Parts: sequence; C-alpha cells; structure tokens
Amino acid sequence: MGEATARLHALVESAPAKPLADAFAAAGHELALVGGPVRDAFLDRPVTDLDFTTSARPDEILALVSPLADATWDVGREFGTIAARIGGETIEITTYRADQYDGVSRKPQVAFGDSLELDLERRDFTVNALALRITPRRGTTDAVPQLVDVGGGLEHLLQGVLDTPMAPERSFDDDPLRMMRAARFAAQLGFDVAPRVVTAMTDLAERIRDISAERVRDELTKLLLTRSPVPGVRLLTDTGILDRVLPEVPALRLEADEHAHHKDVYEHSLTVLQQGIDLEASRNPDASPDLVSRLAGLLHDIGKPATRRIEGRTVTFHQHDLVGARLARQRLKALRFDNDTVKAVARLVELHLRFYGYGEQAWTDSAVRRYVRDAGPLLERLHILTRSDVTTRNRRKAERLDFAYDDLEQRIAELREQEEMDAVRPDLDGEQIMAILGLQPGREVGEAYRMLLEQRLEHGPLGAERAETVLRDWWAARGA
Repeated sequence: MGEATARLHALVESAPAKPLADAFAAAGHELALVGGPVRDAFLDRPVTDLDFTTSARPDEILALVSPLADATWDVGREFGTIAARIGGETIEITTYRADQYDGVSRKPQVAFGDSLELDLERRDFTVNALALRITPRRGTTDAVPQLVDVGGGLEHLLQGVLDTPMAPERSFDDDPLRMMRAARFAAQLGFDVAPRVVTAMTDLAERIRDISAERVRDELTKLLLTRSPVPGVRLLTDTGILDRVLPEVPALRLEADEHAHHKDVYEHSLTVLQQGIDLEASRNPDASPDLVSRLAGLLHDIGKPATRRIEGRTVTFHQHDLVGARLARQRLKALRFDNDTVKAVARLVELHLRFYGYGEQAWTDSAVRRYVRDAGPLLERLHILTRSDVTTRNRRKAERLDFAYDDLEQRIAELREQEEMDAVRPDLDGEQIMAILGLQPGREVGEAYRMLLEQRLEHGPLGAERAETVLRDWWAARGA
C-alpha cells in the first residue's frame, strides 16, 4: 500500500494535476482524480490518461483550464466534458453527473450534479468509482489529497473482484452496455466478476439489443484488443449476451471438431484467438494489437455449423472457409465495422485453409507465388492465423505442421529476394500490350493482362522479349 500511496502522490504533484488543483480551489470548486488513474495506481499499472471530475460546470471548466493549457477542445460539452493538453499531458475534466435514461433510446439524459459521492455511485464498477480529491470540499478546509470510496472499490481491488456500486440490475438497466464493459474489465484486469453481477447479466442479456451497433462494436473491439480477451468472451457467451451480439461464435459449441482437437469448435476458436495474440507479440513485439487478426482468429470457423455433414464415421465441413467468409462479412457489416476491416477479416477467413496439404506434397514455386498473391497485404496476418490454427494435442503432428510452415515462409522469403514478389505484375503493362497488339482500351486488353499475370505466377519473371512472344502466340491462337 505504501508504494500505491507514493504513486498517488506523484499523480497529485504531476504537471497537470497541481496547477489545476490550485486554480479550481482558488475559484471555490472541487476537483478530483477519478476512475482509471486511481485504480491503476493501486494496481501498479501504467497510467495513460488523467481523468478529473469537478463541481464546476463546463463553461467554468473551460475558463479555468484555458490559461493553463496548450490547447483545449470540446469533446462533449453537453455531457459536461472538456479536454485539454497541459504540460504535454492530455486530460479530461467532467462535471459531476447524475444521469437519467429515457428507457427507450438508452441514451443518457444528462443532469449535472453537485456531489462527488453521488457522481461515483452512478459509475459502472466500484474499482472505477474510486476518486482522489485534490482540493478541499467546498466550504471546508479538509486536508488533501483524500481518497473517496463509496462502494468498497479499494477492497474489491485487493480481492480482484468486479462489482457495481449500486445493485447491478439497476446499473445495467440504466445502461445495458455496462454488461459488455464487465467482460472487458474482467479480461483487462484479470478480475473475477461478482456472482450477483453475472446473474444480472444473464437476466438482462436481451437488453443489449437496446444498444446501438456502433457502441456494441466499440466495446467488443476494446475487449478483443486486451492482452487476454478469452475470459471476457467466455463471460459474454455464458451469460447469453454474445448470442445477441455475435451469435455465430456461441453456435460453435454445438459442433464437434473433426480433428478431435477439443470437445467443440468453440473451444478451438478461443484457443486460436489467444495463440494468435501470443504470436502477434512474439513476431511483431513493437506493433499495436491487431483487431483484424483477432477477429479473424475468433471467426475463422464460423462456417462450420452450416456446412456440417456426417459421412459414415467422419464429420466434414466442406467449404466452411467460403461460407464462414460470407457470414463474417455479414456480421461485421451489421456491427458497423469499417469496410477495410470487414474485407480483411472475410478474406483471412476465406484463406485460412490454403496452407493445409503443403506438408504432404511439395508446392511448386507457382503455388507459392499464388499463395502470396492471394494473401496480398494480409500475408503476415495469414501467417499468424494459419500457425495459431494448429491446436492439436498430438505433439508430433504439431511439430510437423510447424516445420512445414517454417519451410513455406523460408521459400516465400527466397522467392521475394529473387523476384520482388511483393509487386508481382505481368512483364508487360497495359500500354505495352496495346502497342504490341494494336488494340484500344477494352476487354481484350484486360484478358491479355490477366494471361500474362498467370504466366508470371506460373513461371516467374519472363522478361519483356519472352513476354512479347507469349503475348503474340496467345493472340494468334485466340484468333485462330
């Protein structure tokens, strides 16, 4: 606890907090650090953003902050929030709130409050409802800083428990998205969720349909971008919330894996998701978490329920890659993901089986080129997905697949060095094709271009002279 006290003291004395506290106290207003910074100081986690709450109204906040700030901006004045950059730090200051919800749109009807304690009571979880008062309460000379804990948040931090300040039914009824936030914080912090919270999530799961697709998408994204999202995904599945948000994933529990890797494809998919995250970290340690890779890992087998066939004693899922790509595209569009993400995830799902068979028979250089061509800019993500899709408990088989993919990556690297494979194009461009054949722009030029591209993929670089001979021969045979 002594180390936590030192970290909190450092926050209070930091470049943004100290001048803000002096300015707000001189104006007769309360100011407190709240939520994440206080929680993370106790957990010895990096503090990335400083959030404050105050008795001052938005216009008063702006007037007090502007002389201290390098820049200010209005991130949500109607919700009482003003942002600023002070001493190189970005901060947000929000007026005490007492939200009310309209029961239809589930959008908060903002009502500003006058009490820090009441503001904290309306927050989502007790561990996020901790505040460090850095000015005296109005009308007092109370010593500061002062920890304010209205719901047992400090005790819950020490126990590693996620609970709500008010009854969870009331909290989730106010804003059902908090049920998804519970899953995200459980994963992010590694906490257990209080049984009463799990019960409320299960009872109110249908209420998640009241939340806009955009807000659901954003919360799902935050969960998947945590270091270990699987516990959060399990919680959403077990409470029935994922059935309303991403039903293709819970449906995988009904399917046995044809390789007997796990008791069902759902367990396999969660393993692939986490293995992919581990590979991200080892292969690209300086890169940011990759949402596309994580969505692809979670969704890569969602085509299996629709393609399941029993053939004798064998269960098959023919073309589940193609069906899964279509389902992934539909679901991600419904969740309002951007087009680039939708296309990339669907393409990875479509390609995730391409590698299998490489270990049984050697691929030609042409096949390797086509693998790279088909993956395009997704190649590194396809490497990660394909490797993480190996979840067999048979060590010999796993080692054989791993060795085969090592070999494939080595061959790709060698061909890249020899042929500049990242920019595979025909040896002749459209202008040259038209000049050689005496054509105007049109369908025939496109057909010739595609023919030369196939030749390039099949045989490697031809050179302009040989490519012209191939083109003329093709044209002559076409006209024969």
